Amino acid sequence: MTWKERRTVTILLSVAGALFLALLIVFGMIYREGREEALAGKEAEAAGFSGGAVLSDPGAYTALRYYNGSVTLSFALDEKGEWVWADGPDFPLDGGTVASILEVLAALKFQQVLPAGESKAEYGLDTPSATLAATAGTGELDDPKGTLTVTDSQGGTQTLAFGKATTDGDSYYMMMNGDESTVYIVADTLVKLMQTPIYDMCLLPELPDLSERNLRAITIQGPVPASESAEENGEDEGEGDPEGLAEEPERPAVTLNARRSGGEDQPALWFEGSDNVTASALLQDLLYDLRTMSMAKCVDYFPSEDAAEICGFQSADAILKVEYAANGAEQTFTLTVGARMPDESGRYVRLEEDGAIYALSTDSIDAVMTISVAGMRGTAQEAAPAENQGEGQE
Repeated sequence: MTWKERRTVTILLSVAGALFLALLIVFGMIYREGREEALAGKEAEAAGFSGGAVLSDPGAYTALRYYNGSVTLSFALDEKGEWVWADGPDFPLDGGTVASILEVLAALKFQQVLPAGESKAEYGLDTPSATLAATAGTGELDDPKGTLTVTDSQGGTQTLAFGKATTDGDSYYMMMNGDESTVYIVADTLVKLMQTPIYDMCLLPELPDLSERNLRAITIQGPVPASESAEENGEDEGEGDPEGLAEEPERPAVTLNARRSGGEDQPALWFEGSDNVTASALLQDLLYDLRTMSMAKCVDYFPSEDAAEICGFQSADAILKVEYAANGAEQTFTLTVGARMPDESGRYVRLEEDGAIYALSTDSIDAVMTISVAGMRGTAQEAAPAENQGEGQE
């Protein structure tokens, strides 16, 4: 064979090899597209829907129930079309978390579809770590730890059961609608949303505008003196007051009055009795705290007596009363201050005629606590020691 013939054979073999490689690529693409279509069809069939989304429009749901590994939470739409907590219809629910769960649910995508295998324990699905579901009607769970149930206006119910997390911890194994033949891998977004505590879904109370221009008077009552508290409880005589019938001794109090000689819109001069305390740094701290005060979170909306006692409300550390003007009328704002929170980030507080317990950050209450113990002679720098002194008198 001459060199020309060898070159021709080499060229032909190269062309044939290139054509073969191209065919492999084409067949691979066709196989992959076919496989993706088959999986998408399996997803839609498993979910009971067709189209891109696994579940239906989030706006179609009328009820939601899920178990997050610790508690079962149930929600439903009321007659106004607003979400309410089924176990506490009067609870001021912020429906944002419920809406987020339903939005994620409606757009749920499967990262991977697996055969279930012989044992559900392999994926942690023999005892689900969390459960959730979606659709319509009035379906409810017989076993609250079995599935999360979401109900939509069409009257069907879908259920999701989550097993253990994948190795990377970013996804979960999941089964749908009691089908034990298929396991899905989904992102951990739903499970994380379901971990939100119910009190973190509370709409916090909006406090009145306590800007200085609205203020008329401020009264801060301190803790019950230790000696009087002991006498009240009958400790000197070895007797108690188990029914709590004894009246609480009078608390020491500081009252600050605003005086405006140039009209209601003019800056005020502040007096404690006959003493002008307007220039006091502690007073300015107090006015700033009142102007910017807001609740940090809800601690317990339906507290038991034991819970209230644990939070320090059997004998509050301080009571704040503010007289202010709003909409042309004189109003009163009352805040009862309980114990310091375990993480020392703030104090437990209650609003007048509101049984709920909230958290107020230390920065919002330190001036009140200083005055409650040390009076207006205290300084801003003495805030922390004053709080400690107040706690020692509980």
